[in-house]
Amino acid sequence: MATVTLVGAGPGDVGLITKRGHEILQSADVVVYDALVNPELLTNARRDAELIYVGKRAGAHSLSQEEINAVLIERARDGKSVCRLKGGDPFVFGRGGEEALACFEAQIPFEIVPGVTSAIAAPAYAGIPVTHRETATSFAVVTGHTASDDAPPDAIPAADTLVFLMGVRALPLIVARLMERGDAPQKPVALVRWGTRGEQETVVGTLETIEDEVARAKLKAPALIVVGEVVNLREKLRWFDNRPLWGQTVVVTRARQQASSLVEGLQKLGARVVECPTIRVEPLPETPVLDAEIPLLMRHEWIVFTSTNGVAHFFRNLDELKLDARVFGPSQVAAIGPATVAALRKRGIRPDFVPQSSISENVAAGLLERGAKGRQILVIRALEGREVLEERLREGGASVTIAPVYRTLPDHSGVEAAREQIERGAVNWVTFTSSSTVKNFVAAFGDEWVAAHRHHFQVAAIGPVTAQTAIECGLEPDVVAEEASVEALAAALMR
Repeated sequence: MATVTLVGAGPGDVGLITKRGHEILQSADVVVYDALVNPELLTNARRDAELIYVGKRAGAHSLSQEEINAVLIERARDGKSVCRLKGGDPFVFGRGGEEALACFEAQIPFEIVPGVTSAIAAPAYAGIPVTHRETATSFAVVTGHTASDDAPPDAIPAADTLVFLMGVRALPLIVARLMERGDAPQKPVALVRWGTRGEQETVVGTLETIEDEVARAKLKAPALIVVGEVVNLREKLRWFDNRPLWGQTVVVTRARQQASSLVEGLQKLGARVVECPTIRVEPLPETPVLDAEIPLLMRHEWIVFTSTNGVAHFFRNLDELKLDARVFGPSQVAAIGPATVAALRKRGIRPDFVPQSSISENVAAGLLERGAKGRQILVIRALEGREVLEERLREGGASVTIAPVYRTLPDHSGVEAAREQIERGAVNWVTFTSSSTVKNFVAAFGDEWVAAHRHHFQVAAIGPVTAQTAIECGLEPDVVAEEASVEALAAALMR
């Protein structure tokens, strides 16, 4: 049904959108979004959804409020479901009330989905509670500029904690008005920029010093201002911006559909992550070898899975044939890497052999030690997989069948954004999780560009094979994970 839903996107951290807000975003025909909405949220929209940017910041409006209202009404009258995605909460200085009234006057059905306002969330992520039983029993949220002026209201409310939104440009006037009304020059003040996001910055001072502190830090909008004794609790309650990888920007080159565990792990450690997938994984349209081997699976002494992709696409084929894990029968299963082990265990398979090293030579040696000589071995892998494992097994007397089930293709979707950030020195690390991510990174950025900008970032490789490929491509790693897992890669970055 044609409906406009005003959805609070939260303060920036994509995990802070509400369940209802996420549902609306996923199902909408049209998404109309602001400048303060984290772009990552838009990946949850339908692929065929129309995305309309109506970014609004002080002094720089993409569309006027009247034009935004008109867009909402026009799309709804076309029979579309419209998600109006607004930073924070729609009704906390988000002009959501004006948009809802426009829908009412146009007789367009509308819904309001409240969001987590930055007025509370950003201070919380900076370690500043807006209330505290001993120091602040009240708080007020105040606009930094009114409809008629780039200034706060003449009468600033009396509350223990004041939170000013959209007030960076008005900071001198806010300070002056608070001092004029009798607030002590030593009253604590904090500014929090991009609260709850990986690029969050916090500047602390007093009414007397905060302008100089902000100028020294070169802090710009968007930021909010917190005034009150609760600011003094920050040093004890900091939790977000004192984590091990805080202040580090990490480029993740892994395929987007696989990157979530690495991205989430790095973000939990405090890193700001730039996703720049250099490959994408696709199932092979036809898998004749596997199709022929599945009915005969039990004749293989060992079935070797080299990656989580291999597991996923192997079991997809089983499912299409209406088969399950019982087809393994007495066959033993080998899994390379802890993530592959986890993927198999989710499907009810407990691997019989997990090599300590993911190097093909060591995997082959381990299988041969377990009696693979003269036995049938089925290897499930990518179309472009290395031949070393098969060669070593055959040299050891095993009969090896290779069953490719997926392929990797170049993906340049995040290259331009990553290139811009690397060129301006905003990136600390580039991570590689496979040889193919290294090769495609160099292919996407170019040999000359990589050579010219290598000094701008450090390189982390997931294991010795990936590290060797990086060396060959002119990207000698600064750190190499001790094992081929995203957990080990994150640990290497922390060290």
